Amino acid sequence: MADPATYRPKTGEIPQDPGVYRFRDQHRRVVYVGKAKNLRSRLNSYFANPRGLLPRTRAMVHTAASVEWTVVGSELEALQLEYTWIKEFNPRFNVMFRDDKSYPYLAVTLGEKYPRVQVMRGARRKDTRYFGPFYPAKAIRETVDTLLRVFPVRTCSAGVFKRAERSGRPCLLGYIDKCSAPCVGRISPEDHRELAVQFCDFMSGQAGRFIRELEQKMSAAVAELDYESAARTRDDIAALKRVFERNTVVLSEDTDADVFALAEDELEASIQVFHVRGGRIRGQRGWMVEKVEDMSTADLVEHLLQQVYGEGSSSNNRIPREVLVPEMPSNEEQMREWLYRLRGARVDIRVPQRGDKATLLGTVAQNAADSLRLHKSRRAGDITTRSAALQELQEALNLPEPLMRIECFDISHVQGTNVVASMVVVEDGLPRKADYRRFSITGDAARDDTASMYDVISRRFRNYLAERNPLDSLPGDEHDDDGGSGPVPTEPKAPARQKFAYPPNLVVVDGGQPQVRAAARALEDLGIDDVFVVGLAKRLEEVWLPEGDFPVILPRASEGLFLLQRIRDEAHRFALAYHRQKRGKSMTVSVLDEVPGLGPAKRRALLKHFGSVRKLKAASVDELQEVQGVGPALAATIRRQLAEGGGEGADRTPAAAVNMMTGEILDS
Repeated sequence: MADPATYRPKTGEIPQDPGVYRFRDQHRRVVYVGKAKNLRSRLNSYFANPRGLLPRTRAMVHTAASVEWTVVGSELEALQLEYTWIKEFNPRFNVMFRDDKSYPYLAVTLGEKYPRVQVMRGARRKDTRYFGPFYPAKAIRETVDTLLRVFPVRTCSAGVFKRAERSGRPCLLGYIDKCSAPCVGRISPEDHRELAVQFCDFMSGQAGRFIRELEQKMSAAVAELDYESAARTRDDIAALKRVFERNTVVLSEDTDADVFALAEDELEASIQVFHVRGGRIRGQRGWMVEKVEDMSTADLVEHLLQQVYGEGSSSNNRIPREVLVPEMPSNEEQMREWLYRLRGARVDIRVPQRGDKATLLGTVAQNAADSLRLHKSRRAGDITTRSAALQELQEALNLPEPLMRIECFDISHVQGTNVVASMVVVEDGLPRKADYRRFSITGDAARDDTASMYDVISRRFRNYLAERNPLDSLPGDEHDDDGGSGPVPTEPKAPARQKFAYPPNLVVVDGGQPQVRAAARALEDLGIDDVFVVGLAKRLEEVWLPEGDFPVILPRASEGLFLLQRIRDEAHRFALAYHRQKRGKSMTVSVLDEVPGLGPAKRRALLKHFGSVRKLKAASVDELQEVQGVGPALAATIRRQLAEGGGEGADRTPAAAVNMMTGEILDS
């Protein structure tokens, strides 16, 4: 029997949303399916104290070898998905609804002369409308009892109906106005059928129409001072609202769709698909895809649909009317034609923008993102995997020492402005955020990426040399993270704290051969020969060495490549955050600063009133005076200043910098 501690997921990995979970044994067979309002709370209860569990539950967690979960949008969706999976996998430890019963449905027998509302199980019957499933059965019986206040449809069996018809006396429900008593002729067959249709319309999600009609009826009764009728109608409205909230559906009953979503990085993508049939989630699949080549999201969607619906796939005889995707596939028209031929009918491929389908797509996307995050965190968190990645890198790069410390550098700027750099540190395969550093680059060092990389590497290791040998400090050494403190004192003095700790075994730069050679040249100029340098180029994930004319190609599924990619992505994130911070500060300079008598509060008021500098420039003196605090003289001064200073490069306000902000952020 397995030890539950060996496969217990970390608490932080489990979402706190409603969902459905599956326990699997060592042969990947599903042994238990359950649902939860809060997945984290429920799953933690299985592992917190296994000895305190009930005997059958304790046997289940020791039989299982893994656990997985799927997030859904509501508890009702969790119930429906749990039911689907219990029927599909027939888990040995699930007892509920596995004896001689199925989930209860609410049924309306529209095929009869006098339609009947009842709770039904088992196989479906012809000319009967079904709603559900519901659990427990008591809940749907309470729903029916509540709805009979407003829709007094027949609920009795055929025997009871015929007996009342012969005796000429209705049953108890007829006397308390919860049945319209068609058995004794109180209502015609046509009117009774109309009541049944209205009952079905309400259960299909059209509650708003009936609630509005009752509210109008209540208002009319109040206007006529008939407060007793108004009170009864008020209670009917409250009853309908309770039922409507309790029986919210996923989508309309005529919805048949497959909902795809994905989350991706440079090397992998997490795919999730929910199969919706009859407005309910009937199945779910999820898998990881390795990116063999560089492709866009549209290309990935195209390959995904081909894989799921292609010839030889078990799904090509179950293609739905709708395929909902996060982005339209490339070769959209050809893909529609291809699916049309497979299905023999039209297939609508689209990206939902609003409504329930867009909400469901968001739920599927959340599952995809959670799956990718969990996949990557388990790779990073596994000490065996980390050790294998470090050893693989050492062997691939032919390095003599184990990679105890790795530092990665990245340059970030917008068209050569606000140039910054980041340094992130990984020790034993894990990030060491206390040693992260950031650099501001100015002057000649900011002219291109190679000069910036040379400057950053030089500053980082000059500081290291200064901290190691205070007597040998070089003039111009900079000790602050921004790189603006000037020379260090010539007197020997130990620094208050070592800002750059000890040197790394490996320096990784974000870029190709030019950036690698610039970093190597900086180390050589400082006389450092025991630190190795490599570069990771984004497009093809190639590893470049300073002396090589050709890159080192690591396997796509290499743990070493995954480690380099995570370090590079972290350096990019850290650099981008600092760049945005500096860019935001620089964008506060404006031509309005030159206007005499115009302070910060009035500048903000002007920009808020007009929305952009372009509109501000086009404003007349009278329009400028509409801003609070701007009089005729100040408005004339502003108008004159804008006319004189409105040339190229004058707009440096946040509103005028929109074009700059939407431009591509360039990284080495």
